[in-house]
Amino acid sequence: MFDKLEKMIERVRELNGLMSDPVVITDHRRLRELGKELRALEPVVKAYEKYKKTRSDFEGAKEVLESVADAEMKELAQEEHDRLRKELTDLEEELKILLVPQDRNDSKNFIMEIRAGTGGEEAALFAADLYRMYSRYAERKGWNVSLMDWNETGKGGFKEVILSVEGEGAYGMMKFESGVHRVQRVPETEAQGRVHTSAASVVVLPEVEDVEVEINPADLTIDTYRSGGKGGQNVNKVETAVRITHKPSGIVVACQQERSQFQNRERAMKMLRAKLYETKLQEQSASVTAQRRSMIKSGDRSDKVRTYNFPQNRVTDHRIGLTLYNLDRIIDGELDGLIEQLRIADRTEKLQTEA
Repeated sequence: MFDKLEKMIERVRELNGLMSDPVVITDHRRLRELGKELRALEPVVKAYEKYKKTRSDFEGAKEVLESVADAEMKELAQEEHDRLRKELTDLEEELKILLVPQDRNDSKNFIMEIRAGTGGEEAALFAADLYRMYSRYAERKGWNVSLMDWNETGKGGFKEVILSVEGEGAYGMMKFESGVHRVQRVPETEAQGRVHTSAASVVVLPEVEDVEVEINPADLTIDTYRSGGKGGQNVNKVETAVRITHKPSGIVVACQQERSQFQNRERAMKMLRAKLYETKLQEQSASVTAQRRSMIKSGDRSDKVRTYNFPQNRVTDHRIGLTLYNLDRIIDGELDGLIEQLRIADRTEKLQTEA
Protein backbone atom coordinates (compact mmCIF):
# COMPACT_ATOMS: atom_id res chain seq x y z
CA MET A 1 0.00 0.00 0.00
CA PHE A 2 2.75 2.46 0.92
CA ASP A 3 4.69 1.80 -2.29
CA LYS A 4 1.52 2.68 -4.18
CA LEU A 5 1.11 5.87 -2.15
CA GLU A 6 4.71 6.95 -2.82
CA LYS A 7 4.11 6.45 -6.55
CA MET A 8 1.03 8.67 -6.27
CA ILE A 9 3.14 11.44 -4.74
CA GLU A 10 5.56 11.13 -7.66
CA ARG A 11 2.66 11.26 -10.11
CA VAL A 12 1.29 14.44 -8.50
CA ARG A 13 4.69 16.10 -8.91
CA GLU A 14 4.77 14.92 -12.52
CA LEU A 15 1.25 16.24 -13.20
CA ASN A 16 2.06 19.64 -11.72
CA GLY A 17 5.08 19.82 -14.02
CA LEU A 18 3.10 18.77 -17.09
CA MET A 19 0.37 21.33 -16.42
CA SER A 20 3.01 24.05 -16.43
CA ASP A 21 4.35 22.88 -19.81
CA PRO A 22 3.57 25.47 -22.54
CA VAL A 23 2.76 22.68 -25.01
CA VAL A 24 0.19 21.13 -22.65
CA ILE A 25 -1.33 24.50 -21.75
CA THR A 26 -2.33 25.05 -25.39
CA ASP A 27 -3.96 21.59 -25.58
CA HIS A 28 -7.18 22.27 -23.67
CA ARG A 29 -8.43 18.67 -23.78
CA ARG A 30 -5.12 17.30 -22.49
CA LEU A 31 -5.01 20.00 -19.80
CA ARG A 32 -8.53 19.10 -18.69
CA GLU A 33 -7.66 15.38 -18.48
CA LEU A 34 -4.52 16.08 -16.44
CA GLY A 35 -6.46 18.40 -14.13
CA LYS A 36 -9.08 15.72 -13.55
CA GLU A 37 -6.39 13.15 -12.70
CA LEU A 38 -4.70 15.63 -10.34
CA ARG A 39 -7.96 16.38 -8.51
CA ALA A 40 -8.54 12.64 -8.06
CA LEU A 41 -5.07 12.08 -6.58
CA GLU A 42 -4.87 15.13 -4.32
CA PRO A 43 -7.19 13.85 -1.50
CA VAL A 44 -5.19 10.59 -1.29
CA VAL A 45 -1.83 12.36 -1.24
CA LYS A 46 -3.06 14.87 1.34
CA ALA A 47 -4.27 12.05 3.61
CA TYR A 48 -0.95 10.23 3.16
CA GLU A 49 1.07 13.33 4.08
CA LYS A 50 -1.04 13.63 7.24
CA TYR A 51 -0.43 9.95 7.96
CA LYS A 52 3.35 10.36 7.62
CA LYS A 53 3.38 13.35 9.98
CA THR A 54 1.26 11.47 12.52
CA ARG A 55 3.54 8.45 12.18
CA SER A 56 6.57 10.64 12.90
CA ASP A 57 4.82 12.18 15.93
CA PHE A 58 3.89 8.70 17.16
CA GLU A 59 7.49 7.47 16.93
CA GLY A 60 8.58 10.57 18.88
CA ALA A 61 5.98 9.96 21.58
CA LYS A 62 7.10 6.32 21.80
CA GLU A 63 10.72 7.40 22.38
CA VAL A 64 9.67 9.86 25.09
CA LEU A 65 7.53 7.17 26.79
CA GLU A 66 10.48 4.77 26.87
CA SER A 67 12.98 7.34 28.14
CA VAL A 68 11.16 9.27 30.91
CA ALA A 69 11.26 8.07 34.53
CA ASP A 70 9.09 10.68 36.23
CA ALA A 71 5.63 9.16 36.92
CA GLU A 72 3.67 12.29 35.99
CA MET A 73 5.62 12.81 32.76
CA LYS A 74 5.26 9.14 31.91
CA GLU A 75 1.48 9.38 32.32
CA LEU A 76 1.33 12.38 29.97
CA ALA A 77 3.58 10.61 27.47
CA GLN A 78 1.35 7.51 27.63
CA GLU A 79 -1.76 9.59 26.91
CA GLU A 80 -0.08 11.21 23.88
CA HIS A 81 1.19 7.83 22.69
CA ASP A 82 -2.27 6.24 22.89
CA ARG A 83 -3.95 9.21 21.19
CA LEU A 84 -1.53 9.15 18.26
CA ARG A 85 -1.78 5.36 17.92
CA LYS A 86 -5.56 5.59 17.55
CA GLU A 87 -5.23 8.48 15.09
CA LEU A 88 -2.71 6.47 13.10
CA THR A 89 -5.07 3.47 12.93
CA ASP A 90 -7.93 5.71 11.76
CA LEU A 91 -5.73 7.28 9.08
CA GLU A 92 -4.66 3.85 7.82
CA GLU A 93 -8.32 2.87 7.39
CA GLU A 94 -9.01 6.15 5.59
CA LEU A 95 -6.11 5.50 3.22
CA LYS A 96 -7.37 1.99 2.45
CA ILE A 97 -10.75 3.40 1.50
CA LEU A 98 -9.21 6.18 -0.61
CA LEU A 99 -7.14 3.60 -2.49
CA VAL A 100 -10.21 1.64 -3.58
CA PRO A 101 -10.44 2.07 -7.40
CA GLN A 102 -12.86 4.83 -8.34
CA ASP A 103 -15.60 4.55 -10.95
CA ARG A 104 -14.23 6.46 -13.93
CA ASN A 105 -17.70 7.84 -14.56
CA ASP A 106 -17.99 9.48 -11.13
CA SER A 107 -16.72 12.87 -12.31
CA LYS A 108 -19.23 13.07 -15.17
CA ASN A 109 -22.50 14.91 -15.63
CA PHE A 110 -25.62 12.76 -15.72
CA ILE A 111 -29.03 12.32 -17.29
CA MET A 112 -31.90 11.35 -14.99
CA GLU A 113 -35.19 9.76 -16.02
CA ILE A 114 -38.10 9.70 -13.59
CA ARG A 115 -41.19 7.70 -14.55
CA ALA A 116 -44.47 7.16 -12.74
CA GLY A 117 -45.10 3.51 -11.90
CA THR A 118 -47.99 1.79 -10.18
CA GLY A 119 -50.50 4.08 -8.56
CA GLY A 120 -52.10 6.11 -11.34
CA GLU A 121 -52.31 9.86 -10.76
CA GLU A 122 -50.78 9.55 -7.31
CA ALA A 123 -47.70 7.91 -8.87
CA ALA A 124 -47.45 10.78 -11.35
CA LEU A 125 -47.63 13.31 -8.51
CA PHE A 126 -44.90 11.38 -6.68
CA ALA A 127 -42.73 11.48 -9.82
CA ALA A 128 -43.16 15.26 -9.80
CA ASP A 129 -42.15 15.34 -6.11
CA LEU A 130 -38.99 13.38 -6.92
CA TYR A 131 -38.22 15.75 -9.78
CA ARG A 132 -38.51 18.75 -7.44
CA MET A 133 -36.46 16.97 -4.75
CA TYR A 134 -33.58 16.25 -7.10
CA SER A 135 -33.77 19.70 -8.71
CA ARG A 136 -33.54 21.40 -5.32
CA TYR A 137 -30.65 19.18 -4.30
CA ALA A 138 -28.83 20.05 -7.52
CA GLU A 139 -29.40 23.76 -6.83
CA ARG A 140 -27.92 23.34 -3.35
CA LYS A 141 -24.84 21.76 -4.94
CA GLY A 142 -24.53 24.55 -7.49
CA TRP A 143 -25.19 22.20 -10.42
CA ASN A 144 -26.93 23.22 -13.63
CA VAL A 145 -30.27 21.46 -14.30
CA SER A 146 -31.95 21.39 -17.72
CA LEU A 147 -35.26 19.76 -18.60
CA MET A 148 -34.98 17.57 -21.70
CA ASP A 149 -38.37 15.91 -22.10
CA TRP A 150 -41.56 15.51 -20.07
CA ASN A 151 -45.11 14.20 -20.18
CA GLU A 152 -47.41 16.00 -17.75
CA THR A 153 -50.75 14.95 -16.33
CA GLY A 154 -53.68 17.25 -15.78
CA LYS A 155 -53.10 17.54 -12.02
CA GLY A 156 -49.47 18.61 -12.06
CA GLY A 157 -47.84 15.19 -12.08
CA PHE A 158 -45.43 13.63 -14.54
CA LYS A 159 -45.90 10.38 -16.38
CA GLU A 160 -42.22 10.84 -17.15
CA VAL A 161 -39.65 13.62 -16.91
CA ILE A 162 -36.05 13.61 -18.14
CA LEU A 163 -33.43 16.10 -17.01
CA SER A 164 -29.76 16.76 -17.66
CA VAL A 165 -27.54 17.77 -14.73
CA GLU A 166 -24.08 19.31 -15.08
CA GLY A 167 -21.71 19.60 -12.13
CA GLU A 168 -18.32 18.43 -10.87
CA GLY A 169 -18.67 14.87 -9.60
CA ALA A 170 -22.43 14.90 -10.14
CA TYR A 171 -22.81 11.31 -11.36
CA GLY A 172 -20.67 9.96 -8.53
CA MET A 173 -23.01 11.60 -6.03
CA MET A 174 -26.28 10.53 -7.65
CA LYS A 175 -25.65 7.12 -9.23
CA PHE A 176 -27.16 5.25 -6.28
CA GLU A 177 -30.57 6.87 -6.84
CA SER A 178 -31.40 4.45 -9.66
CA GLY A 179 -34.20 2.03 -8.87
CA VAL A 180 -37.83 1.95 -7.75
CA HIS A 181 -38.87 4.56 -5.19
CA ARG A 182 -42.06 3.87 -3.23
CA VAL A 183 -44.32 6.39 -1.51
CA GLN A 184 -46.88 5.75 1.24
CA ARG A 185 -49.29 8.63 1.92
CA VAL A 186 -52.91 9.72 1.84
CA PRO A 187 -53.77 11.05 -1.65
CA GLU A 188 -55.62 14.36 -1.90
CA THR A 189 -58.46 12.52 -3.62
CA GLU A 190 -58.87 10.00 -0.77
CA ALA A 191 -61.92 11.05 1.23
CA GLN A 192 -61.54 8.42 3.97
CA GLY A 193 -57.91 9.21 4.76
CA ARG A 194 -56.51 5.82 3.79
CA VAL A 195 -52.81 5.48 3.07
CA HIS A 196 -52.04 4.45 -0.50
CA THR A 197 -48.80 3.02 -1.87
CA SER A 198 -47.50 4.22 -5.23
CA ALA A 199 -44.16 4.03 -7.00
CA ALA A 200 -41.90 5.78 -9.47
CA SER A 201 -38.70 4.58 -11.12
CA VAL A 202 -35.49 6.59 -11.32
CA VAL A 203 -32.65 5.96 -13.77
CA VAL A 204 -29.36 7.87 -13.54
CA LEU A 205 -27.05 7.63 -16.57
CA PRO A 206 -23.55 9.11 -16.91
CA GLU A 207 -23.20 11.54 -19.80
CA VAL A 208 -20.64 10.13 -22.23
CA GLU A 209 -18.46 11.56 -24.98
CA ASP A 210 -18.78 10.74 -28.68
CA VAL A 211 -15.59 8.68 -28.59
CA GLU A 212 -16.99 6.31 -25.95
CA VAL A 213 -19.96 5.17 -28.05
CA GLU A 214 -19.97 4.73 -31.82
CA ILE A 215 -23.29 5.52 -33.49
CA ASN A 216 -23.83 4.88 -37.18
CA PRO A 217 -26.06 7.66 -38.60
CA ALA A 218 -27.66 5.04 -40.86
CA ASP A 219 -29.01 3.34 -37.73
CA LEU A 220 -31.03 6.40 -36.72
CA THR A 221 -34.56 7.52 -37.53
CA ILE A 222 -35.03 11.19 -36.65
CA ASP A 223 -38.50 12.72 -36.37
CA THR A 224 -39.46 16.29 -35.52
CA TYR A 225 -42.63 17.57 -33.90
CA ARG A 226 -44.01 20.58 -32.06
CA SER A 227 -43.06 21.05 -28.43
CA GLY A 228 -45.87 20.87 -25.92
CA GLY A 229 -46.58 21.01 -22.20
CA LYS A 230 -44.54 23.60 -20.31
CA GLY A 231 -44.37 27.02 -21.88
CA GLY A 232 -47.98 28.21 -22.15
CA GLN A 233 -48.18 30.91 -24.79
CA ASN A 234 -44.52 30.37 -25.63
CA VAL A 235 -44.90 26.78 -26.79
CA ASN A 236 -43.25 26.49 -30.19
CA LYS A 237 -45.49 26.72 -33.23
CA VAL A 238 -42.85 25.04 -35.40
CA GLU A 239 -41.38 21.55 -35.27
CA THR A 240 -38.37 22.09 -33.01
CA ALA A 241 -38.79 19.01 -30.79
CA VAL A 242 -36.76 15.96 -31.85
CA ARG A 243 -37.33 12.23 -31.43
CA ILE A 244 -34.52 9.81 -32.32
CA THR A 245 -34.96 6.05 -32.72
CA HIS A 246 -31.88 3.82 -32.66
CA LYS A 247 -33.03 0.96 -34.88
CA PRO A 248 -30.59 -1.80 -33.80
CA SER A 249 -31.44 -1.44 -30.09
CA GLY A 250 -34.97 -0.06 -30.34
CA ILE A 251 -34.04 2.78 -27.95
CA VAL A 252 -36.13 5.93 -28.43
CA VAL A 253 -35.13 9.33 -27.01
CA ALA A 254 -36.69 12.76 -27.32
CA CYS A 255 -35.98 16.36 -26.38
CA GLN A 256 -38.27 19.38 -26.58
CA GLN A 257 -36.71 21.84 -24.12
CA GLU A 258 -34.76 24.08 -26.51
CA ARG A 259 -36.25 26.50 -29.05
CA SER A 260 -33.82 25.29 -31.69
CA GLN A 261 -34.25 21.96 -33.48
CA PHE A 262 -30.44 21.67 -33.67
CA GLN A 263 -30.06 22.11 -29.90
CA ASN A 264 -32.80 19.56 -29.18
CA ARG A 265 -31.11 17.12 -31.54
CA GLU A 266 -27.79 17.57 -29.74
CA ARG A 267 -29.40 16.96 -26.36
CA ALA A 268 -31.28 13.91 -27.65
CA MET A 269 -28.03 12.48 -29.01
CA LYS A 270 -26.45 12.94 -25.56
CA MET A 271 -29.31 10.95 -24.07
CA LEU A 272 -28.97 8.23 -26.70
CA ARG A 273 -25.22 7.91 -26.13
CA ALA A 274 -25.82 7.60 -22.38
CA LYS A 275 -28.39 4.82 -22.86
CA LEU A 276 -26.22 2.90 -25.32
CA TYR A 277 -23.26 3.26 -22.97
CA GLU A 278 -25.28 1.86 -20.07
CA THR A 279 -26.41 -1.07 -22.24
CA LYS A 280 -22.77 -1.72 -23.15
CA LEU A 281 -21.72 -1.71 -19.48
CA GLN A 282 -24.56 -4.05 -18.50
CA GLU A 283 -23.53 -6.51 -21.22
CA GLN A 284 -19.94 -6.41 -19.99
CA SER A 285 -20.87 -6.95 -16.35
CA ALA A 286 -23.25 -9.79 -17.26
CA SER A 287 -20.37 -11.70 -18.85
CA VAL A 288 -18.28 -11.54 -15.67
CA THR A 289 -18.87 -13.76 -12.63
CA ALA A 290 -20.37 -11.28 -10.18
CA GLN A 291 -18.97 -11.41 -6.68
CA ARG A 292 -20.04 -7.90 -5.92
CA ARG A 293 -23.77 -7.88 -6.62
CA SER A 294 -25.08 -5.75 -3.75
CA MET A 295 -28.21 -3.77 -4.57
CA ILE A 296 -26.25 -0.55 -4.37
CA LYS A 297 -24.16 -1.51 -7.36
CA SER A 298 -26.44 -3.80 -9.33
CA GLY A 299 -28.44 -0.96 -10.86
CA ASP A 300 -31.34 -3.36 -11.38
CA ARG A 301 -34.30 -1.16 -12.24
CA SER A 302 -36.68 -3.60 -10.50
CA ASP A 303 -34.96 -3.09 -7.15
CA LYS A 304 -37.13 -1.31 -4.58
CA VAL A 305 -34.47 1.01 -3.25
CA ARG A 306 -36.34 3.39 -0.98
CA THR A 307 -39.67 4.03 0.74
CA TYR A 308 -41.02 7.50 1.61
CA ASN A 309 -43.65 7.21 4.35
CA PHE A 310 -45.37 10.57 4.81
CA PRO A 311 -47.60 9.75 7.83
CA GLN A 312 -44.50 8.77 9.83
CA ASN A 313 -42.21 11.40 8.24
CA ARG A 314 -39.95 8.42 7.52
CA VAL A 315 -37.51 7.51 4.74
CA THR A 316 -36.08 3.99 4.56
CA ASP A 317 -33.32 2.98 2.18
CA HIS A 318 -33.72 -0.78 1.87
CA ARG A 319 -30.26 -1.46 0.42
CA ILE A 320 -28.38 -0.43 3.54
CA GLY A 321 -31.16 -0.73 6.13
CA LEU A 322 -31.09 3.00 6.91
CA THR A 323 -34.19 4.71 8.34
CA LEU A 324 -34.41 8.48 8.86
CA TYR A 325 -37.29 10.49 10.32
CA ASN A 326 -36.77 13.70 8.37
CA LEU A 327 -38.78 13.07 5.21
CA ASP A 328 -39.99 16.67 5.18
CA ARG A 329 -36.40 17.89 4.77
CA ILE A 330 -35.29 15.14 2.40
CA ILE A 331 -38.20 15.73 0.00
CA ASP A 332 -37.18 19.40 0.04
CA GLY A 333 -33.77 18.48 -1.35
CA GLU A 334 -31.67 17.89 1.79
CA LEU A 335 -30.16 14.64 0.53
CA ASP A 336 -26.54 14.96 1.64
CA GLY A 337 -26.86 12.75 4.74
CA LEU A 338 -28.66 9.98 2.87
CA ILE A 339 -26.33 10.03 -0.13
CA GLU A 340 -23.23 10.03 2.07
CA GLN A 341 -24.42 6.89 3.88
CA LEU A 342 -24.87 5.14 0.52
CA ARG A 343 -21.39 6.20 -0.58
CA ILE A 344 -19.87 4.95 2.70
CA ALA A 345 -21.65 1.60 2.33
CA ASP A 346 -20.37 1.31 -1.23
CA ARG A 347 -16.78 2.12 -0.28
CA THR A 348 -16.90 -0.32 2.66
CA GLU A 349 -18.21 -3.13 0.47
CA LYS A 350 -15.56 -2.44 -2.18
CA LEU A 351 -12.86 -2.44 0.50
CA GLN A 352 -14.01 -5.83 1.79
CA THR A 353 -14.00 -7.20 -1.76
CA GLU A 354 -10.51 -5.83 -2.45
CA ALA A 355 -9.29 -7.47 0.75
